[in-house]
Amino acid sequence: MAELRLAMAAPQPAAGLTSEWRLVDGLRTHTRRSPDPGTGAPPVVLVHGLAVSHRYLTPLAVALARTHPVYLPDLPGFGLTAHPAGTYDVAQHTAHLAAWLRAYRLPRVCVLGHSFGAEVAAALAARHPETVRALVLAGPTGDPTARSRRTLLGRWLVDTLREAKAQAPILLRDVWDAGPRRVAATLSYSVGNAIEADLVRVEAPTLVVTGARDPVVPPAWRDEVARLIPHARTLVVPGAAHNVATTAPAEVAAGVRRLIADTSRVLDG
Repeated sequence: MAELRLAMAAPQPAAGLTSEWRLVDGLRTHTRRSPDPGTGAPPVVLVHGLAVSHRYLTPLAVALARTHPVYLPDLPGFGLTAHPAGTYDVAQHTAHLAAWLRAYRLPRVCVLGHSFGAEVAAALAARHPETVRALVLAGPTGDPTARSRRTLLGRWLVDTLREAKAQAPILLRDVWDAGPRRVAATLSYSVGNAIEADLVRVEAPTLVVTGARDPVVPPAWRDEVARLIPHARTLVVPGAAHNVATTAPAEVAAGVRRLIADTSRVLDG
């Protein structure tokens, strides 16, 4: 119940996280953020997946906030961000995220995308490399063997049987906020997105994270994602399913910190 209250708290402050809105490319965009811990560590930006919002990523945000400033923007049409006239595809979400980074005037960030958010994060790293210091792809969708709505939905159905039941109210709230039509259209854009074209262009050091019980991202696709990116490593969390960023925040946060530390040694000498 404590995690549920934390996830549903916005826009009220909770566990050090606060909400704010900024106009980004004409769209009132909501961001949940942590205070700067004063460590001098680079910011971490968490990008949510399809049909959801910042809410389910709050456990990971709290885990990272001890050492890093953490930002959780709601993508256009999701969470507490305003609804654009149409549904954004991967390219439009990526452009909006790049504009969001400019609005916040952040230095190069570590961006973590989960599920569909990993598709957006990979596109950001490929198309706007000057903004990304390190990249984390958690449960990245885009498996060529699941490029149909029916196959992908089937995998997600299996995953629901492996996830914590407490996540259901959060998912239902997020689907209500976005609307079923936007969720369905975004699913179609995900299925049609050839993520491989972005993966081979990623220059930032990358961590590919999956749960050992994730039916959405099977081991063959996880390994292929890591193979396509020149500087990638993998992390498999035992016992976790697709929502590894939610159900294993300590393990994922530790992996993110190791990646950033290793990247800093290379970039900063």
